[in-house]
Amino acid sequence: QVQLVESGGGLVQAGGSLRLACAASGRTFSCRGMGWFRQAPGKEREFVAAINWSGGSTYYADSVKGRFTASRDNAKNMVYLQMNSLKPEDTAVYYCAASSGSGWYVSGYEYTYWGQGTQVTVSS
Repeated sequence: QVQLVESGGGLVQAGGSLRLACAASGRTFSCRGMGWFRQAPGKEREFVAAINWSGGSTYYADSVKGRFTASRDNAKNMVYLQMNSLKPEDTAVYYCAASSGSGWYVSGYEYTYWGQGTQVTVSS
């Protein structure tokens, strides 16, 4: 069993930065691939970024590539999403998710555990 709690969301102006954090419980965290997803009002949930078990491999949605960076600290059971050059279209609830596998995955179906989400609002 893995429990995930996101933090770090908030209100920021366009062009600003935020760092989301996801705290994970459970002894198997370091073996799991982790993902970040987001859902804007009236839209479906979409993939944002993913990171494999070691942090040595990451993958990003085209819409955030070059602006967002996923990282993890397995010693602290933490995963992070550094978001730079934020745009109003980045406004959404952001969720972290833990997979049963060790790689990175784009599909939400590959993730078994989900956090409650943290709101990110980018003003223009």
